[in-house]
Amino acid sequence: MSCDERRLFDTAQSDPPDAVARIAREFERGFAAVERIDRPAAAMFGSARLGEGHPVYEAARSAGRGFAERGWAVVTGGGPGVMEGANRGAREGGGLSVGFNIELPHEQRSNPYLDIEVTFEHFYARKVCFVKPSEGFVIFPGGIGTLDELFESLTLIQTDKVAEFPVVLFGSEYWRGLVDWLRAGPLAAGTISPDDLAMFSVTDDPARVVELVAGSYERR
Repeated sequence: MSCDERRLFDTAQSDPPDAVARIAREFERGFAAVERIDRPAAAMFGSARLGEGHPVYEAARSAGRGFAERGWAVVTGGGPGVMEGANRGAREGGGLSVGFNIELPHEQRSNPYLDIEVTFEHFYARKVCFVKPSEGFVIFPGGIGTLDELFESLTLIQTDKVAEFPVVLFGSEYWRGLVDWLRAGPLAAGTISPDDLAMFSVTDDPARVVELVAGSYERR
């Protein structure tokens, strides 16, 4: 059981109606923020630890600007690092910059480039609000949280919970080991299919990131 689930379980044990009401209020706040996103949105994820001047930060900034110039919103986790780069680029491109933050013991302060901001207590409420307005996920180099978002999105596609949903991995060298392992491990063992490996694209070009997500939406 995760810490998030443990905390919810403890709260529900002591006062179930209050726990349900708190969760409902959190979803209500999140959905109200989603309703303010008046254009297609791209969700962009990546490490909180790669700051200004790092090539990945600057690539996220460039992609965020590209989405904004195309008339899109950019949605991130609202924190520092790659998230800040993406939100900053969206702001610089004159677009809508959204941050769905979360209460964490370290790292997760809000960045200063947000037009719409919500801070969540529970990961699952936050994840729903990432998916609800987004027309695609862009996954920059990151850690465990970034991997969680990647595989969450692939699971939703594989199980037909979302349709026509591009997932783009930025940084071919960074993701090479994971992609090779998926081929050599799960695919070779028959636990995934070749179609599952077609659920995502890999690129090193921020402009290509924008085209893969926005182009897919526009063709639909």
